[in-house]
Amino acid sequence: MSFHLAGMDEQFILRVPPSVAERINRLLSENASSSEDKSLDLEFSEDGRTGTFVIGNDRFPASVLDLPCVVESYKTYDDSALVKTADVGQMILVRESGEASPDVVEYRHGLTPPMRDARKRRFRREPDLNPELVQRVEKDLVNIMSGGTVENLDILYTNFSIVSLVIIFGNCW
Repeated sequence: MSFHLAGMDEQFILRVPPSVAERINRLLSENASSSEDKSLDLEFSEDGRTGTFVIGNDRFPASVLDLPCVVESYKTYDDSALVKTADVGQMILVRESGEASPDVVEYRHGLTPPMRDARKRRFRREPDLNPELVQRVEKDLVNIMSGGTVENLDILYTNFSIVSLVIIFGNCW
C-alpha cells in the first residue's frame, strides 16, 4: 500500500550535456514556434532505468540513477516562505550518443562539489558478510529463542568449587 501526499510532486534531477542544455535554454527562453527544437520528450524502456531523451529530431540515450542521498526541493510564492515540494532521490543522466552507459544504478557523486564521491567518503562501507554464515547464525538464534540449543556445538561441562582460605595469625605483638 502506498500513500501519495497531496501537493507532493515526483521530481528528478535532469543532467544533460552542455550542448543539449544550451538547446533547452533556447527553447525555454524563446518563442517555441520560432525554434527548430519544438518538442522535448523522454521515453523509457521496460526496465525503467534506461531510455531516450528527445529534443527536436535528435535522440540521446538516458539513464535513471539513484543519488547517494536525498535532496529536498522547495518553491516559494512570495519570496519569503518556502514550501517543500518533493524529496528528490533520482537523477536522469542524458549522454551523448557515443558515450558508454553507466554500469551501476547508484550515482557515485552528489549534486554539489562537497558531495563529490559521497558514497565512498561520507557513508560506511557495506560489511563483507558470508550469506551462509548469516543464515546459520539466524537459525541458531531462532533455536535458542525457542528453547533449543545450537546445532553442531560441543558442550563442555566443568565443575568448580569455591574454597575459602582463612589464615589466622596469632598475636604478633
